[in-house]
Amino acid sequence: MHSSISTRLPDWAQEWLGSIMLLGPILLIVFVAWLLQRTIRSVILKAGELYDLPRHLIRPAVLFMRWAIYLSAALLILGRLGVSGTVLWTAFTGFAAVAAVAFFAAWSVLSNLFCAILIFTARPLRLGDHIELLDSADKPGARGEVVDINLLYVTLEDATASQPGVLLQIPNALVFQKVIRRWKGGLPRLPVREQDTADPASVE
Repeated sequence: MHSSISTRLPDWAQEWLGSIMLLGPILLIVFVAWLLQRTIRSVILKAGELYDLPRHLIRPAVLFMRWAIYLSAALLILGRLGVSGTVLWTAFTGFAAVAAVAFFAAWSVLSNLFCAILIFTARPLRLGDHIELLDSADKPGARGEVVDINLLYVTLEDATASQPGVLLQIPNALVFQKVIRRWKGGLPRLPVREQDTADPASVE
């Protein structure tokens, strides 16, 4: 079909026909990839609003789907440009091997990411809570108010610091490795001690 069309075109158009036949599928792949990632993004955002999912989980899911779609589109475009499938597969397996080594090297980071998912779902602590991490039941550790929870750290405003505004960043994995003493909604106020009437200083 391509040869029959090219024979009917003038000489100046035949030079552009090959480029048009190559550029058309590439533009189509780019458009479909863009449309697909927009659709999946809207679906994930609507699901997050419907099920009240935390933003710390929605944003990585959107980024992961976007890069997966773009990477697949790039591989398809390279295939249309004549790059060998063997070369693409070799490059992909090499990249996967390097990524696997990097993942094992950054195992602590992955552990913190997984523990962040558990924190957002199981809710062992929340923003505004006052917590204390204990090495054992009678050995105090870090203590303060939870002011931020992200994919890597739980941030506390240190309650034992001499100056206000000191922050402690605790890895998420440590939350599940320590005993936690928790006060929901902040540190409760201690009752005021009644004055001892037997104390001469308290008697007017």
